[in-house]
Amino acid sequence: MCRPTESNDGPVLKDTRSPEEIAAANPWTERDVNWGSCCYQLFIHTAAVVGACAVPSASWATLGWALALLFLSELGITGGVHRLWSHRSYSAALPFRIFLALCAQVANQGSIYHWVRDHRVHHLCSETEADPHNASQGFLFAHIGWLLVKKTPEVIAKGKTIDMSDMLADPVVYLDKILFPWSNLLMCFVVAPSLAVYGWGETWYTAVMVCGFLRYCFGLHHTWCVNSFAHLLGDRPYGPNINPAENFIVSILANGEGWHNYHHAYPYDYSASEHGWTVQYNPTTFVIDAFAFFGMAWNLKKATKQWERRQARNAGGHHHHHHHHHQTSHTKAA
Repeated sequence: MCRPTESNDGPVLKDTRSPEEIAAANPWTERDVNWGSCCYQLFIHTAAVVGACAVPSASWATLGWALALLFLSELGITGGVHRLWSHRSYSAALPFRIFLALCAQVANQGSIYHWVRDHRVHHLCSETEADPHNASQGFLFAHIGWLLVKKTPEVIAKGKTIDMSDMLADPVVYLDKILFPWSNLLMCFVVAPSLAVYGWGETWYTAVMVCGFLRYCFGLHHTWCVNSFAHLLGDRPYGPNINPAENFIVSILANGEGWHNYHHAYPYDYSASEHGWTVQYNPTTFVIDAFAFFGMAWNLKKATKQWERRQARNAGGHHHHHHHHHQTSHTKAA
């Protein structure tokens, strides 16, 4: 856990308050506003509404391309920035990594490097003041509020301790970091929509508004649902003492990222779910499996054996059940 344990008087004291009590004592609404981010979100959401008004004038091919871009951009986040780069839950060949990076640039959620750093902090410090989108602060903060206010000193301090040498060693991530933000803006709002213009004669305005802004805004909210809905609503079979939950609807929205109780208990599992795509809706796992079939992905890590061993132990001594889950969920986070 990342709860501060030192008191000002010297001796180390355990903070016995619950995450919710700590959050209530430090409400996010009292933090300094990040005006740049607020203006950006206001602009994006206004443009998305204008984009929605342009939908009737779009051709069926353009609407189909917008949906395809929604899937591909989210795949860049779920299969790339999240499962590959943040958690190193599998290994990928250079062409596959380039493909995922381009998809992530269409998603336009910051550079791969910064996304990974914040996400590693999120797992190490889940639901504490050092968690960038601490769900103990409530639904709105976990969903979008965290982007509208400045980071807590705890988040910044923890971010500086994260080992990111593996990211800088990957030329794909390094190049993405250097080109940010221009590569993201170009891929998200110009290159991706341009296929509709040159492919089937869509107008630039409709292509950019529908395949650019409207699709982009939906993609953001789908990703944010993992931080908000999937940290507050659903079942918790793998770790009853942690907030993240199994949420089927979030999995549909975010390409299989809603099996979130399992993911926080076993973050290094490449599927981010106990079962494969044949049992649980998880198109990201399907894509990784497909690339693995063609030799472009390997070293796919699974935690099923650990989970089965834990179940066997719990069956033997059920009174240790809750405590053991809580311990494992944090010690295994990376």
